[in-house]
Amino acid sequence: MKNILLIATGGTIASRGTDSGLTPQLRSREILEYVPSVASLCHVSHIQLFNLDSTNILPVHWEAMVKTIQENYDKYDGFVILHGTDTMAYTSAALSYMIQNSPKPVVLTGAQRPIDKEITDAKMNLYDSILYACDDASHDVVIVFQGQVIAGTRARKIRSKSFNAFSSINFPDVAVIRNSRVIRYLDWKPSGELKFYTKLDPRVFTLKLIPGMDAGVIRYLMPHYDALIIESFGVGGIPCYEGDTYMKAIEDWVGAGKLLVMTTQVPNEGSDMIIYNVGSRIKERFDLLEAYDMTPEATVTKLMWLLGTYSDYESIKKGFYTQINSDIMPM
Repeated sequence: MKNILLIATGGTIASRGTDSGLTPQLRSREILEYVPSVASLCHVSHIQLFNLDSTNILPVHWEAMVKTIQENYDKYDGFVILHGTDTMAYTSAALSYMIQNSPKPVVLTGAQRPIDKEITDAKMNLYDSILYACDDASHDVVIVFQGQVIAGTRARKIRSKSFNAFSSINFPDVAVIRNSRVIRYLDWKPSGELKFYTKLDPRVFTLKLIPGMDAGVIRYLMPHYDALIIESFGVGGIPCYEGDTYMKAIEDWVGAGKLLVMTTQVPNEGSDMIIYNVGSRIKERFDLLEAYDMTPEATVTKLMWLLGTYSDYESIKKGFYTQINSDIMPM
């Protein structure tokens, strides 16, 4: 039988009700006791890394997860991380960049309702995740949730309460799990050697444009952040209001040697800035990066990884457009 390491970090799956709302309280051993059938799948060891609502997850917690997996990598055949759903897509994307080309699976899962409730999705999600981690063809970072297997860089939480909480954005599901069977849709394999990274630069900011927003906010952000992601409208563009204040603010940002990335607020199909004048004029003038079909979560965490790994712009640019765990369609 295979050996799987369960890494508990908190989340709804580990929560119990209190006078002030659900709070993570159950520990890894207690959670496993609710799904005794996993003992027929493999040998499961467990680590309680922390016990947090995922709203409180920080990049330092991602680093701790990676360190735990790296230290235990040779001892286990796969890893399952129990995590809150609210920031799970950020964590799965971050781990995709920090653990690259893993021949062993790193599976994230959680629940929309605590595992100690009579009606819960937690037991199925935990069982399916361990089942997937035991499969010989599984590898790399994925989310397993409600029978879906989603590449770690393509997941997004699209429902706040329903059990089918996640969707794969601009990319098909890797597989589905039905009746304790893994049904694969993609012949998806690691494309290089295993690499671990443990350093991130969290000084990345996402600015969501709204009509009429003062461009001065970009200058305000300059002392505090190394990279700015602008979530624009439609396929991507920058407002050209009277005085062209956005163009001037972006000129100051780029002139200060800071990274600028353009993406879209639209969930599906991605950006394409050259279609309209409001996009093409800025792309022609500045050497900016465009996220295209990447998710916001992948864009943010990829920049954190790149800024923590490289110091020169050309390496960052090359790395940004290099496909990692299916995060961006090849250019």
